[in-house]
Amino acid sequence: MITRFKRRNNDGPNGQPIPTDENVNSGWAEWQSIRNELESAAPGYGLNMAHAAVTRHANGPHKDHPALCCLSGESPRQTWTFSDLECFTNQAANVFRNLGIRPGQVVATLCGRVPELYLTALGALKAGAVFTALYASYGPEPILHRLAASQAALLVTTRRQYSKIQALRSRLPALSHVLLTDAPDKPEPGVMHLPALMDAAVEDFHIAPTDPETPALIHFTSGTTGMPKGVVHAHAAALHQLQTGRTVLDLKPDDRYWCTADPGWVTGVVYGFLAPLMAGITTIVDDAEFDVRRWLRILAEERVTVWYTSPSALRRLMTLPSKPCREFDLGALRHVFSVGEPLHATAVRWGEDALGVPIRDTWWQSETGGIMIANHPDQPVRPGAMGRPVRGIRAAVVRPATAGGPTVEICGIGETGELALAAGWPSMFRRLLGDTGAYGRRFAGPWYLSGDLVRCDAEGLFWFKGRADDMIKTAGHMVSPFEVESVLLEYPGVSDAGVVGVPDMHLGQRVRAYLCLATDIPADENLRGRIMAFARKRLGPALAPREIVFTETMPKNQAGKILRRELATGRP
Repeated sequence: MITRFKRRNNDGPNGQPIPTDENVNSGWAEWQSIRNELESAAPGYGLNMAHAAVTRHANGPHKDHPALCCLSGESPRQTWTFSDLECFTNQAANVFRNLGIRPGQVVATLCGRVPELYLTALGALKAGAVFTALYASYGPEPILHRLAASQAALLVTTRRQYSKIQALRSRLPALSHVLLTDAPDKPEPGVMHLPALMDAAVEDFHIAPTDPETPALIHFTSGTTGMPKGVVHAHAAALHQLQTGRTVLDLKPDDRYWCTADPGWVTGVVYGFLAPLMAGITTIVDDAEFDVRRWLRILAEERVTVWYTSPSALRRLMTLPSKPCREFDLGALRHVFSVGEPLHATAVRWGEDALGVPIRDTWWQSETGGIMIANHPDQPVRPGAMGRPVRGIRAAVVRPATAGGPTVEICGIGETGELALAAGWPSMFRRLLGDTGAYGRRFAGPWYLSGDLVRCDAEGLFWFKGRADDMIKTAGHMVSPFEVESVLLEYPGVSDAGVVGVPDMHLGQRVRAYLCLATDIPADENLRGRIMAFARKRLGPALAPREIVFTETMPKNQAGKILRRELATGRP
């Protein structure tokens, strides 16, 4: 269970005052205005994300406005109004409450982009639970790690997904309930049928008063020095999520919005459904995997006006030998935004030619909880640039300070350093699960240190230069080398493992594993295939290496740490 915490939103983690400027002050004024807007809809009840996203619209003039349009490659489309969504999420909240889920306990999903995922998320938030979503493409070990780290008390999943961990459930003592979206094959203790439970639940639910600092979401991120950490965000994050939905994504009342990100990634939760629903617009979700013609058909037939997607998907569109974009009417598009990895200048120019609008890059992280830097819709796009800080955010390029000075100092114009953000924005992460010491190490005085290397030009535009750590971004997935190496080292005969990301035109980065074998193990294609199959079974296709290279030595420093940069250059 995650307990409520208290922090002053205008201070750094150790109470230091943050520096301010006009951009920061205007953002704080907007956040306060949005808080007044959200809390006035339920006087005396605080701030709850689900109330902001659903209930206040269902109780107002937007009640009959389409809220969620669920598309599927296998079943008919479903469109729910805000009034419909209120009833269904109330039923979900009652299901969780009837099962004894208490405020602060964690409710997780392990499924595709199906309607039950969104009902679970919003119902959990209404019930005071903390929501987290796991990628359906994960294998048993990543699933077990995330469920154990979050101490999830309830899991909503499918029979197929549950089979990955069914025999290992004894390793999850906190997991009291598993609710299947499809009927169980046979009765099993602690396993029930979610649709049947919802049919039996009443459609009325009263959201308890919610302090804005109450924990709401857990997003798992990857690191290079340990297993992925759970990042905790509070209900107060709704202020920045709605603000950036309006000012960065430029969401308008009549927009039809589509974010292609899976909710297993932070974008798929924050901007996949929370922010657009808070803005009161129609949100489209599709449970099918990437298919060029299907995606273009959705953009055309659904008359999508704002599209938020990844550079990986855009690159796949760009490299097609034909010009399928020309075959579809994309005239409704007002904006296209990208997130997840740097967007090259060629993609921006391609977007104007193929889609009719420039592609605007955005930058943020699981820890920031919302967009921090963007190519704003009211400003010309500078191809290749990350953009400028959003209102309320002060960003700087910093480097370690000289001896005797403060912990960091600000770099000059055009100098490369680490991107830092002045702490205190509403969607800033509040803690890391299971490692309170690591939270403090992410800050230097009042600055949050992002781990990304950037430069800032004389016009205030930020430009991405590289990563300060070794995290791999492949096809929109965040992969921890440590997590992959840990599994590979379990294979008999593997004596050492080093995992890196190498450039890939379609994936952004491709996961490559270098393996050292025991002296009596011959390196051949048969062994390579068996190890890759083992890794895919344990990790799932999203995290498993796509390439294995056998090597006799592993480059390491004096402390015994793998020199990943040497591996990435192909020189083990």
